[in-house]
Amino acid sequence: MVDDVFNSMDEWGPEKIVAVSDTKTGMKGVLVIDNTARGIGKGGIRMLPTVSVREIARLARVMTWKWAGVDLFYGGAKAGIQADPQSPYKEEILRAFVRRLSNEVPAEYVFGLDMGLTEDDAAIINDELGDRGAAVGTPYELGGIPYDKLGITGYGVAEVVDQAAVRIGLEGRRVALQGFGAVGHAAAARLHALDYSVVSISTAAGALHDPAGLDVPLLLQLREDRGDTLVDALPQLRIEPGSELLVDADIAVPAALQDVITVNNAADIKARLLVEGANLPTSPDAQTLLHRRGVTVIPDFVANAGGVVSAAFAMDARYSAFRPETEQIFTTVSAKLRTNADQVLDETLRRGGTSHEAARAMAQERVLVAMELRGKPRRNRTALPALSASR
Repeated sequence: MVDDVFNSMDEWGPEKIVAVSDTKTGMKGVLVIDNTARGIGKGGIRMLPTVSVREIARLARVMTWKWAGVDLFYGGAKAGIQADPQSPYKEEILRAFVRRLSNEVPAEYVFGLDMGLTEDDAAIINDELGDRGAAVGTPYELGGIPYDKLGITGYGVAEVVDQAAVRIGLEGRRVALQGFGAVGHAAAARLHALDYSVVSISTAAGALHDPAGLDVPLLLQLREDRGDTLVDALPQLRIEPGSELLVDADIAVPAALQDVITVNNAADIKARLLVEGANLPTSPDAQTLLHRRGVTVIPDFVANAGGVVSAAFAMDARYSAFRPETEQIFTTVSAKLRTNADQVLDETLRRGGTSHEAARAMAQERVLVAMELRGKPRRNRTALPALSASR
């Protein structure tokens, strides 16, 4: 365990890993603060029975690149609690976790929301620490920006889809969508508004496919009424779970789980454009394979950065009596993410590698400049090949 932690450290971080537990509640959790050269740690907290230190460290690194990629001044961090979010003792477990991190929160890290947690949980975090700046994503009634309810992340994913699709001649074409949760359903709604045809979706209860295009407004209503079991209302459209990204479509959007596209199934993806709505959905080997096949890929920390843009608004508003205007948030998300998508595609063409390599190099350069300005030496000059000319 200790060796694994040490082996995971490189020239970027993590700067701090805090593992905590509580014997009364059985709580086990971890906070990983990856890199704060551009600002204090900011990232979501997830609650799942399978949470691991390695998983949270990977996600914290994604946040480092995501903040830098969208060019906002916060650092990468992530937290996780190894527990069932459906537990009747969820509140007690969450409060115990937050208490154990009172030295770090909110001075070094501010909580956000991830899998297993809701806006009400963000309110509990602030209540436990007696500080309305400890967490963002709080309910609207408490002055927060409910970006999950507003669907801002999914909205941003759809904006990126459209920006990339227009560039490569796929505007208004067929979209295979994995997931119909907080990100997926909002992406579907925006894609429908932009006149794209969503031909497949999935939930934890199953998957649906219609080559002629699914009835997105109906699906949105069914989701509101039935949640994940919406798929049971359309048995004639059911397909094998896991195949929703492999159907005949021009654009694929994994917007649910990580590690779902691997070398075992990347060759079966028929889409010419893949936009990563989820975090870490595509393995490095699969990224290379897709690149060789000529599939245009927009990396996760570019495509799903709408959440961090809205979180940045929420960070500024934590101690304010006024909440930001929702229209301003959506406008900023659209402008920033469309610009970032163009920059990544341009840099990919210039460098000749995968889009993940190009996007990561752009983010790394921004972090590296901040580290050097703070007097932190560059310890691995080979980590950023051929970047000096672009500075």
